[in-house]
Amino acid sequence: MNEVTIPLRSQDEAILVLGPYDRHAKLLRQLLDIEIFTQGGNLKLRGEDGDGEEAQRRVEHLLGKLRKGRTVEASEVEGILTGPRENEAQRTEARKGASAAVDGALAPAGERSSRTRSGDAAKGEAVRVVMRTKPVEPRGANQRRYMDAIAESTLTFGTGVSGTGKTYLAVAAAVRRLRLGDVKRLVITRPVVEAGEHLGFLPGDLQAKLNPYMRPIYDALYDLIGFEDTNRLEDAGVIEVAPLAYMRGRTLSQAFVILDEAQNTSVAQMKMFLTRLGEGSCMVVSGDPSQSDLEDPARSGLLDAVRRLRGYTSVAVVEFGPKDIVRHPLVEQIVRAYEGPLAPGPSHPGPAHAAPPHPGPQHKRS
Repeated sequence: MNEVTIPLRSQDEAILVLGPYDRHAKLLRQLLDIEIFTQGGNLKLRGEDGDGEEAQRRVEHLLGKLRKGRTVEASEVEGILTGPRENEAQRTEARKGASAAVDGALAPAGERSSRTRSGDAAKGEAVRVVMRTKPVEPRGANQRRYMDAIAESTLTFGTGVSGTGKTYLAVAAAVRRLRLGDVKRLVITRPVVEAGEHLGFLPGDLQAKLNPYMRPIYDALYDLIGFEDTNRLEDAGVIEVAPLAYMRGRTLSQAFVILDEAQNTSVAQMKMFLTRLGEGSCMVVSGDPSQSDLEDPARSGLLDAVRRLRGYTSVAVVEFGPKDIVRHPLVEQIVRAYEGPLAPGPSHPGPAHAAPPHPGPQHKRS
């Protein structure tokens, strides 16, 4: 067994090669029977001569494109890293098998054997995703405006207090567009920022470390389309849930893209994300500026983007307030209590209850 070391120039290169939740690394291990991992800023490939050399060729091919300044789309990355070996006959067979596998993955288990692609889909048009979805109706006029804005605009900002359904409604709209075939995939991302706590080095692989940050997204997907369909579509690459850092260098075409917890992005991160927008795609950016975990909340990329882009063609901004909260009724009262001044009480005495200042030591005049 031989080991190959490929120097990496940045963390972005490691993220690109390993893939979201180590997806590319896992596929390479299965396909080529190798070990792939990072160590000391390098990428390590360990395997038998044939498999190791093939893995090295693919990784260096991908890094070569990236280092030339090319924008490499996710589909191209997977094609380079996980495609069949350089043999035309094998490549043809692999394409047939991959087409059948993806087609089956997009249909519920009971329909996979009978599902076939239409003539239009075979020519490259979006494949309609068949899945059971939970019906969602807006609650109140503001949620209706939000849903209408998402349907009519390329870029929609949903800002305001938590508990107003910003993320849930965005995911519901995305699932509907995916089901109708308006887009080919759903990409949901959020910045990985600790909420005022230092969690240290979490155990497990990359997916295990990121799961706590991504759990609210999965909760929405599980509620809307169920656990089985979520996992099936994610395995097929139709749904992607990944941290914001994984968006760098990509062009997101024919996709419904959601950025959640956007108040925790920097100005540079927000610019990077918004410029990922590709042909046939739309974006929804949601967040609560009052709950930023940045050291300087005033420098939030969400606030900056809304100020810069409000009023642009095909850009919509919908703002939510306490009256739009759809969680427990007490949540609205809690939000209003934190927005108002702090009432004097035993633990926080006001001026009328304040103790007089200590006079300090007295000195006689000589």
